[in-house]
Amino acid sequence: MSAVVPAAVTAAARVRIDDAGLHVPDEARGPLLIELGGQYLFSCTPARDGRIVAGGLLVPWPEVLRPHLNGVGRVVVADGAGVVFADAEISLGDGQGELAVRDSSGHPLSVDKVGHLTRSFAATDDQIREEILSGTARALADLRAVGVEAYLNYGMLLGAIRDGAMIAHDSDSDLCYVSRTSSPADLIRESYRIERRMRALGWKLLRMSGGDIKLLLPLSDGRQCHIDVFVAFWIGETFYQLGNRSGDLPVSAVLPLSEIELHGHTFPAPADPEAMLRFLYGEGWRIPDPSFKYADPPAGVRRLNGWLRGFRTYMGRWSEFYQSPRVRQVPSGGSEFAAWATSFVGGGEAIADLGSGTGRDAIAWAAAGHPVRAYDYSRFSRRHIQREVRRAKADVDVQPLILGELRTVLANGADLARSPHHLYARHLLGCLEPAERANLWLLARMSLRWGGALLLEFSAAAPGLPAPEPAPLVHRLDVALVRAEIEAAGGVVERLEVAPGVDGLESPDPAVCRIVARWPRPVAGRGSSSRTEETVPSGAKHRLAGASGEERG
Repeated sequence: MSAVVPAAVTAAARVRIDDAGLHVPDEARGPLLIELGGQYLFSCTPARDGRIVAGGLLVPWPEVLRPHLNGVGRVVVADGAGVVFADAEISLGDGQGELAVRDSSGHPLSVDKVGHLTRSFAATDDQIREEILSGTARALADLRAVGVEAYLNYGMLLGAIRDGAMIAHDSDSDLCYVSRTSSPADLIRESYRIERRMRALGWKLLRMSGGDIKLLLPLSDGRQCHIDVFVAFWIGETFYQLGNRSGDLPVSAVLPLSEIELHGHTFPAPADPEAMLRFLYGEGWRIPDPSFKYADPPAGVRRLNGWLRGFRTYMGRWSEFYQSPRVRQVPSGGSEFAAWATSFVGGGEAIADLGSGTGRDAIAWAAAGHPVRAYDYSRFSRRHIQREVRRAKADVDVQPLILGELRTVLANGADLARSPHHLYARHLLGCLEPAERANLWLLARMSLRWGGALLLEFSAAAPGLPAPEPAPLVHRLDVALVRAEIEAAGGVVERLEVAPGVDGLESPDPAVCRIVARWPRPVAGRGSSSRTEETVPSGAKHRLAGASGEERG
């Protein structure tokens, strides 16, 4: 339903709001701030974020907000100068109840700069703000104790220099340090050393890449503030700073460190804070723009990805899924694919459930007497699985696996090679990017040389088919492409079926592919040469004979 914009709107050009998003006239294409119920909700730049429609541009609601867009509430749309383009009670969805975006404790949430729902500093009272500042100061002191001279950067630095205060729409604390080395391998070793020592000092943290950790600061209101710790370094004349910044910035702009004040606290800062802010945000850094998005040089992003990162593009959105009501759409109990896969798994043989999700199949395998490991890259998925495992009193080992990060792939592949498991992946493949699929084949090649099968189910690509659920986190894949990738990685496809089935949320899917693949066992030859021979576990050959390429109907 659309809002009727009242006469109180002070701009001639009015923004109309409905279930599709914000309908913005040509006169209002600059950065806009959107409030809901008097609280900051998100920001956008229509010329960048919208698409052309009759009468102007349509800026769709951020996907992360869509589960919350049901009810009636007051929405205000204004620009950075305070010009109001809409101020109205609007009704979205079925119009029942209050339109609000809050966490489980009732605190208002907003969309942060990377598209996640979080509590911004605008929704933070003075006591919590003081806890964040004191925690940031403690993090800096502890980093100094482990041999790192870190400095305030990004939003915290911008707020301190521009206003002497935290930026209202920001939600975390950002620190950087200049490494003593420029070798990618040594940068990673240094970062892991920092991680170990910060853990020893009592910090809980997450590793985000080879040069980026996230300290978790508990607050008295029950949430956690994230303190990002990014590495910075020069290679030649180019300055690199995670996340993703690269370009020309002289050493004299960063070192030796200076000091700044923020809400009465003194923090270390780059030698020339304004030069750093121009490097980060461009010449217009003094003008507030909550919708600002970085335009990082593609060559620099490729280098940083190759040197320090794995690929985890959708990790945040999967974490949001596991914290949202949508996760309740996933049925309990083992899936039909798990029942199908039992034909290829001997009694009591070990299973590694990759991309285990809610853990429904891992728990079913354990109940059937199999030793089970459940892997997922979302920590919220792993927490969900652990809760379900405790509830079911199941024996399931829950572990992280980031298929976009070679380090964790190699570590888990070596571990699984010592303790053979079948690899089971239901609707995982359609969640992966090409580099992640390549690492899945590498994991299979490492861990299945001494037995076991790779058991895959995914939504197959064909003209006119709908996207599988949960959209847009899962996509269809070309069956021939998947088979070619497996074979290029040394695997043998022993069974391949395409038929109607269900997607990840058990909705009907007209084309689901199932694959059983194995990797030949290496056999030493004479001298320095070697050969391989294909092996199939005892009792399985009769099930697989003549099955390759078969379609189930």
